[in-house]
Amino acid sequence: MKKEMGAVGHDQATVLSPVMEGSAKTVHGRFRHKLKMPQILGFVPRPRSPKPIVESNPPQTEVVLDFMENLKENRLVEACQQLLLREDQLFGQETMTIEGLVQVCNEDDKDTLQKDYETLLLHLWMAVHTTFSSTPSGEHLEILRSAVETIRLLEEKDQQWEGRPEGSSEAPVWRPHQCRHTHDNLLEKMVDSQMRNATVEEDNISVSSVDNLSTSMKREVCRMGKRLKEDVLRVARDIRDCYPPDFDVCNLYVRLYHQKFSAKLTELARSGLDVDDCNYLLCWVNNYYPNDILKHKDLEGHINMESLGTLLSEKDLTTLEEQYLLQKESRVRTWFSKALSKEEEGWLSGKSPELIDGYCFCPLAIDIIQAVDGAMREARTILGSEAKAQRILCQLDSFLMSYKRSLEEFVKTRRENTQAVVKANLVNIEQFRDFIVRREESIPEEIRTSCMSTLADLRDCGYGYFTRPIHEELRVQYHKLWTQAWLTGGQMVLDEVLGTLDRHMQQFTDLKPICVEELLGRLHMEMMVEYVKRMMKRKMRLKDKEQQEAAAKLLAEDSSKLSTYFTEAGSKISWLSEVLPKMAEVVRLQDPGSIQLEIVTLAMDFPDLSWRHISALLSLKANLSTADVRGIKESLEVNRPSVTSSNTNPPFFSKVPAGKFWHMPS
Repeated sequence: MKKEMGAVGHDQATVLSPVMEGSAKTVHGRFRHKLKMPQILGFVPRPRSPKPIVESNPPQTEVVLDFMENLKENRLVEACQQLLLREDQLFGQETMTIEGLVQVCNEDDKDTLQKDYETLLLHLWMAVHTTFSSTPSGEHLEILRSAVETIRLLEEKDQQWEGRPEGSSEAPVWRPHQCRHTHDNLLEKMVDSQMRNATVEEDNISVSSVDNLSTSMKREVCRMGKRLKEDVLRVARDIRDCYPPDFDVCNLYVRLYHQKFSAKLTELARSGLDVDDCNYLLCWVNNYYPNDILKHKDLEGHINMESLGTLLSEKDLTTLEEQYLLQKESRVRTWFSKALSKEEEGWLSGKSPELIDGYCFCPLAIDIIQAVDGAMREARTILGSEAKAQRILCQLDSFLMSYKRSLEEFVKTRRENTQAVVKANLVNIEQFRDFIVRREESIPEEIRTSCMSTLADLRDCGYGYFTRPIHEELRVQYHKLWTQAWLTGGQMVLDEVLGTLDRHMQQFTDLKPICVEELLGRLHMEMMVEYVKRMMKRKMRLKDKEQQEAAAKLLAEDSSKLSTYFTEAGSKISWLSEVLPKMAEVVRLQDPGSIQLEIVTLAMDFPDLSWRHISALLSLKANLSTADVRGIKESLEVNRPSVTSSNTNPPFFSKVPAGKFWHMPS
């Protein structure tokens, strides 16, 4: 019976933990006694019936690995947890002494635990190094995840020791581990090594992208930049997910590479680079690095570009950019000068420009514009800034001034090829003007204003070369306008004018249509100005209603003839057709109130209409009293503010001299 009870008692015995095994006391200091089971009289144990044998695979028992076995299997978290448990057990025992509570632990156990921690950390940093050093496999990534979790566990334990109450026993000598700090330092050293190796390695870089670069500095910068890009993208694509968000591993890795790359480029920038190397370095700083690397889609949302700053300091960057701009301006200026000199040689040789599609053509504008576009495009790429690149446009402004002087001097020589050369250069001028207008928003106002002013002078020079002789021939016919012969219809003055003009226009069949349109617009404007000027000479006074109505009718007819001719010829200045009919209405009307209203309407449509013009117009009406004129003037003065704000047409009357010796009615 005692044997049987002993067996039962053995089955129920408490299994002790390794720490507590062999101790006669519990953790609380109480003695542990063996349990004695009382005998039950008459109890006869029934013999156990044999259990049926079930044929099955025996259950697999879980294999518990020790610390070194876990390390061998790269189970870093499990190995770490074993050490943490040992640390808790080793430093969790305290005893009361005169000095207070002190730890009771074996020095040999502490030494062993410290060595095991060192072994764990060695495996930990090897895992990090291996994964970051090359393209990681799935197994490497899994080991890295285990390593990162181990770092987290060790950091938590550091914090526990740091947060212990005041007066507690001292922490182990290996605390704190500071694994995050060590991890970051390891990455920094790896980045430094990678960048140093990149300056000499050539095997992993394609021949076409590096070896074809002309200088050793370019090859060095290219290799470093490519290594940086490959490594940070690998971290973003493969390694980032192995880390929790608080590690911010992408930002950390990019920042480390940024610092190393920045230091090397700063060293190169201060070494006195030649023009070619300077340009290449600026390309990396302002274009390749920020756009091709930092803005790569795989890094989007994972790095903070603003916190990185620029690769070069503002001072170093400004020095390089100024060096680049000075040499680029010099090259552009030299190229422009050669292009203009070559063109001038052709003019002076007596050679006529070539005909393309039947029109006189000169490639100067196309060549210059392409050169400006190319220089601007390169400057934007190298400087990374539209505003900085705009400085190149100053060279276009200077070129246009030189071009203007050359063309004005050539026109004065009146050679056999002058007419054809001017026609070809009118095309150039319109192309330059179109270029400036299309780029209006991107060109600084000061440069744009200067260029447009120079082009306006060039237009006057070119178109004036053709319009001046026409007006010179028409001068005699202009003098017949608004004379008694014109009023009585004895001479068809305007028909003669338009006939002469049409004959001259036949010489422009080889002038490009866009230039013909501008030429017609200028002739239309100039002839209208000449017509109104003759009208306001005050050599003619319309004494009564009949004469005024007859003059108004002729005025309307002349307006219709002029408008029809120029519109059919191709002029686009349609608003000019409104001038003479409105003036004819003032001449026709007899009621001072109606005249007053028409004058205000005319001033509203043409705000540059001055009182001198109005006075000259009213002087045609001999039957208008001084009081009527004064009333019209007063009405205009009252309505002038609203009139000025309603400007709808370009200036016209400001081009017409009027009333030089005319005294306003008082």
